[in-house]
Amino acid sequence: MRLLLAFGLVALAGCAASAPTAPAGTGTPAASPPLSACTDGRATGPDGTVYTCSGVDLLAHLPLAGMSAGSGNDIWGWTDPTTNREYALVGLNDGTFFVDVTNPTAIVPLGKLPTATSPSVWRDIKVYRDHAFIVSEAPGHGMQVFNLARLRGLTADAARRFEADARYTGIGNAHNIVINEATGFAYANGASTTMPDRPAACGAPGFHAINIQSPLAPAFAGCFSDATKDGSPVTAPGYTHDGQCIVYDGPDADYTGREICIASNEDVVSIFDATDKGNVRLVAQAAYPNDAYTHQAWFTEDRRYVLANDELDEMNGLTPSQRTLVFDMADLDEPEFVFAFDSGLTTIDHNLYIHNGLAYMSNYESGLRIVDVRVVTEEAMREVASFDTFPRTTTAQFNGQWSNYPYFRSGTIIANDINNGLFVLRVQPGAIPGIPTRRP
Repeated sequence: MRLLLAFGLVALAGCAASAPTAPAGTGTPAASPPLSACTDGRATGPDGTVYTCSGVDLLAHLPLAGMSAGSGNDIWGWTDPTTNREYALVGLNDGTFFVDVTNPTAIVPLGKLPTATSPSVWRDIKVYRDHAFIVSEAPGHGMQVFNLARLRGLTADAARRFEADARYTGIGNAHNIVINEATGFAYANGASTTMPDRPAACGAPGFHAINIQSPLAPAFAGCFSDATKDGSPVTAPGYTHDGQCIVYDGPDADYTGREICIASNEDVVSIFDATDKGNVRLVAQAAYPNDAYTHQAWFTEDRRYVLANDELDEMNGLTPSQRTLVFDMADLDEPEFVFAFDSGLTTIDHNLYIHNGLAYMSNYESGLRIVDVRVVTEEAMREVASFDTFPRTTTAQFNGQWSNYPYFRSGTIIANDINNGLFVLRVQPGAIPGIPTRRP
């Protein structure tokens, strides 16, 4: 059964997609002295707030009031291939806010794309071919499409309001959106399909596939869920909370070149072969002990492992501290749960993304935690840096950091805190031995 928890403005969430394609162009933004360096485990914000940290500096902070919003949620990034400028796409309860973070210590607020219908705690954003694709749990929202090139050359104006360039209405509300940049398909997860002649598979809120190869003319491509296997009809709802879709290049040669999606299906991690959108095949499912709510999962860069999180195991008392679930994916037909990395934290885990040998984990009231995953074993995985964007408390509640984006070539990291807004961060040079802070 689909789970929805609400506490005032904040509740369950998630977002995942393929790691973004490296931007074109030459050169990267120059490093700037931080707004507040992490020194002796502390960094101080411009308002005097003291944040706990380890090896991560605070470069800038834009609170919710600066974006005229009540709460934050998802975040993604875009690098302009023409100018090489870097932008934060900040999810809010009432829309999406755009910030130029090219100079990360002098960020430029550019304005907001309002929600398509009503405000909602949930909003999710991904990018393909210089367009942002945005979904929300707001009823009837559909998928907004925004041409990010419109941000080029704009000056600061937090009050500026944009209109969407297109809107796909084959769905109403959706929990999040996955985009495979290599194929040009988007997948709305947990979506309500609004088409009157929808296929049987669209009755379950799993993956709603959309062809976005022409970004301003998105077209329905199919539906599939964890109840669909070998082309059989859907017989029961199969809710997908989150996912990642890639053109597979991992160790299982049987699937090389296939479009493979991993999905978080509440109590398991599922693997789909989505190469043929009209005949998607459920490859396998991987269970794990003491499940409560399978929230999000991500392939390691060599595709050998999947790291996943469970959003409710801490709150439900199934584990004394936060764990990251590790699955061996050497054989996609027989995935295996191998161990759980115990962070020792007593907070709830949320979105994680893997880049350059590191897992960037947004952990609600514990903020950003960076874990070394160059070698995936219980002994080798370890936290190597952190920045807590929610210093107020450290409990298993739905406050604090929702998500982060670690893929800018400059090494700038952006994170969105439900209560405290946008944080612009950077790992200190040399803080993580063997890991560069800027992309080659």
